[in-house]
Amino acid sequence: MTNFIDPKSVPKRTLSTGEQIPCIGMGTFGSDRFTPDQVSNAVAGAIRCGYRMFDCASVYGNEDQIGNVFAEAFKSGVVKREDLFITSKVWNDMHGKGDVLLSLAKTLKDLQLDYIDAFFVHWPFANYHEPGCSGDARNPNSKPFSVERFMATWRQMERLVDMGLAKNIGMSSMTIPKLEAVLPLCRIKPTVIEMELHPSFQQSELFDYCVKRGIQPIGFCPIGSPTRPDRDKTEDDVVDIQMPELVEIAKAHHVHPAVICLKWAVQRGQIPIPFSIYENEYVSNLRCTVEDPLSDKEMDSLNSLDKNCRLIKGQVFLWPNAKGWEDLWDLDGTITK
Repeated sequence: MTNFIDPKSVPKRTLSTGEQIPCIGMGTFGSDRFTPDQVSNAVAGAIRCGYRMFDCASVYGNEDQIGNVFAEAFKSGVVKREDLFITSKVWNDMHGKGDVLLSLAKTLKDLQLDYIDAFFVHWPFANYHEPGCSGDARNPNSKPFSVERFMATWRQMERLVDMGLAKNIGMSSMTIPKLEAVLPLCRIKPTVIEMELHPSFQQSELFDYCVKRGIQPIGFCPIGSPTRPDRDKTEDDVVDIQMPELVEIAKAHHVHPAVICLKWAVQRGQIPIPFSIYENEYVSNLRCTVEDPLSDKEMDSLNSLDKNCRLIKGQVFLWPNAKGWEDLWDLDGTITK
């Protein structure tokens, strides 16, 4: 079986701008377990195998190596720049006045690009922590979400569109109360939003809210992120690929349960961005979008598996006197204006 999947056969989503985006992308967050060279080599392999969307971020610490891969792919004629949909994000230490432009400038330099297809606010608050810190780490300067602070950052994001440096801008790890507060204030609305989405955490209310407003959901942790950092693991976490109903569907299709998570994501309408450095895995992830779809009955079964199990709780971003990670997600019923 060939490892090349024709990119033209991979389903597309149409953004509110009319632009098309592949129904699946490749994530590049692996800095806690893999070297930048391993990640960039996987990106090179993925391009050869037919991937056309890549989700990057400055905080992952590998954009310069990935940029070398993109440059070589363009130079060798494997792909053209316009063939790829490349995203990146402004990290929490660059929300200040003028810093968003500096953040994108460095990302464009590292990725060796003239523009980014989509640029996200990585988290909706500027609460910084050192890379690789423990789950108990807290920055005393952290603050709750503020509409005023967020919009100051978003105004800079809008300028990137005006300047032609970002074709789309997006938000990430938001909630309905936060979106309700900021969307009416946006001159340029987000066309994309990244959120945690997998069978045991489906965020149906938020998902539907975004879709109804023309915002395309992009789902991180699409298979339940079994290789996520240890600080993000708790005893109560559900392991998606071990859920009996999901395992049974995987057996019926003769594939790994992870593939079923991705089929469900694509058929539901979000864009999953799984990560792997192993060619057999990332090829399988891409191939599953073009063959052997899930039946309506199987989709119904998977839709019933929601356990409201958030895996990326974000506790390292908590501010002094916060009660717990739930405060990050507005579960206390309040939001700072």
